[in-house]
Amino acid sequence: MKGSLELFIALRHIRKRKRQTLLSVGAIAIAVMILVVSNAFMAGFTDLLYESTVNDLPHVTVTPQDGEEYIHLYRNTVGDIAAIDGVTATSVSLEREVILQSENNIESAMMKGVIQRDEEAVFHPSGDLIEGDFNRLASTANGVVIGDDLAEELEVKSGDTVDAFFPEAGISSLKVVGIYDTRTPIDSVLVYTDLKMTQEFYGTTDVINKISVRLDDFNMDAEVAEKVDALGYNAAGWTETNPEILQTIAIEGTSNRIILGFILLIASFGVVSSLNMTVMEKTKEIGILKAMGTSIQQIRMIFLIESGILGLLGAAAGTILGVGLALSIGSYEVPGELYQFDAIPVLIRYSDIALTIAIVFALNLVAGIYPAQKAAKMDPVDAISTV
Repeated sequence: MKGSLELFIALRHIRKRKRQTLLSVGAIAIAVMILVVSNAFMAGFTDLLYESTVNDLPHVTVTPQDGEEYIHLYRNTVGDIAAIDGVTATSVSLEREVILQSENNIESAMMKGVIQRDEEAVFHPSGDLIEGDFNRLASTANGVVIGDDLAEELEVKSGDTVDAFFPEAGISSLKVVGIYDTRTPIDSVLVYTDLKMTQEFYGTTDVINKISVRLDDFNMDAEVAEKVDALGYNAAGWTETNPEILQTIAIEGTSNRIILGFILLIASFGVVSSLNMTVMEKTKEIGILKAMGTSIQQIRMIFLIESGILGLLGAAAGTILGVGLALSIGSYEVPGELYQFDAIPVLIRYSDIALTIAIVFALNLVAGIYPAQKAAKMDPVDAISTV
């Protein structure tokens, strides 16, 4: 019965002071809405960043031992790496610099000799092709696949030929069998060729200088790289070779959380202000309750319950508004030629929403402690005599 009395009085205060209640709930709702939308954007952009970077990177990269230029007997190496738990695919490559010349222009590039089937399993380059066929690397003599930026500089298209200058083999004529577009800087420098052809052009034996590894879970890169190192090979995970990706996410996430924390604090001060006004307006009522035997704990609980209800109402309203706003913004299309995405990335995670509601509820309970203490400490005689 005691609990129901405190809840009854708290609800009565909330209903009687409709304007203050709406203002308090509205302030919390706006703060939560901003938090939900911001978290959805942050999660969406983080997911997009991983998809557009990490998924296009080797999760683990194996390179020659220190002091060596190539990896010899690489088939044994690939077999050892493929046996490690979590490894789903491997692709060997020989990468060297080359000069490409068309009828009108000359450009430097990085030639990457690959086994087409294995490269597809690790990087899925065929998904980036806008002209030609990546599979033709294995069936076309001297075939190459180049980026759209490099093709534009050389003024060539699929089916054209370019001259390639190699240090060991002089000049060779290459046929463009495909053009890709990743919307990244590699489009202007990377040229795919067949591995055997590259080895012949550079006058090397059956060697490579890189093994790219794809994992089930890219977060296991450091663990797998350590296992590869233990086998006697030189390996590094993507978090080691591309630390700027994690740094970018960490910086953006930290700044985002700081700003949103201040927004929630401001909203909580609105609750404190509202409850203080209630204490001032209900001074005589509080005195009467205490004179009738209502304990200090009960008085304190009335205002804590009121604070918690305001927080939950604001969090619920803000969540509904935030989810709706985030989904509507996420459906907005952006110019694909200007950005690496066709729509604003939005990812709503229910775990984030549940955490947000819990934090807002707890924060408002904390915010309600001061006015609750103030009401509980009132002297009943002084409170009743207050006009």
